[in-house]
Amino acid sequence: MVRVEHVTKRFGKVVAVGDVSFIVPRGTTTVLIGPSGSGKSTVLRLVNALERLDAGRIVIDDVPLDPAARNVHFVRAETGMVFQHFHLFPHMTVLANVTLGPRVVRKRPRAPVEEEARALLARVGLADKADRYPRQLSGGEQQRVAIARALAMRPKVMLFDEPTSALDPEMIREVLDAMLDLARGGMTMIVASHEMGFAREVAHEVFFLDRGEVVESGPPADLFDRPRQQRTRDFLSKIL
Repeated sequence: MVRVEHVTKRFGKVVAVGDVSFIVPRGTTTVLIGPSGSGKSTVLRLVNALERLDAGRIVIDDVPLDPAARNVHFVRAETGMVFQHFHLFPHMTVLANVTLGPRVVRKRPRAPVEEEARALLARVGLADKADRYPRQLSGGEQQRVAIARALAMRPKVMLFDEPTSALDPEMIREVLDAMLDLARGGMTMIVASHEMGFAREVAHEVFFLDRGEVVESGPPADLFDRPRQQRTRDFLSKIL
């Protein structure tokens, strides 16, 4: 579903991502781990065409991302992204937040979009919150609305950029459970996360990044229990 081939991104003289490659098969979950500043978020922003490549190639469902950014609207329509912060429109109800994209971008009629949106809200455990405003929700509930909003665009790939990092500890589990449900349902997902338990539970492959490079990758059982690289072992010893 996603191919990242020798991708490089620089900000001035800083190499944020250097020669990173990986493949995400359809229906699988790939988790990116690593210290802050390791390039995880930049990789996701490149996949979603929020940053422009300096080198390399990204292909989504056999469609290459145009280096000149001519097909960014297509790419963003096919990839749903959930950020650290929720970015909900505060003046709109939960239902309006979820239906805005399909109605405006996909040009779909209101009635079926609202019906689908209510089903998505039920899927993330918020069926009774459709008429609330973001300020009336907890952080975990707002993040689940953000997940429903991304799903409403019917994406082929879901990208999660440390979606629980801005949440209080007691709210993290409800968001992870919503993501777990998506993974078990066969959604193709790329997740940047510090939640190692989640990575161990749902990932098909885990990539450890440091200083913009892939240090090591493998199935969770191998990478967490039998890391080959000393840098990986040092990182895991501090967080597990």
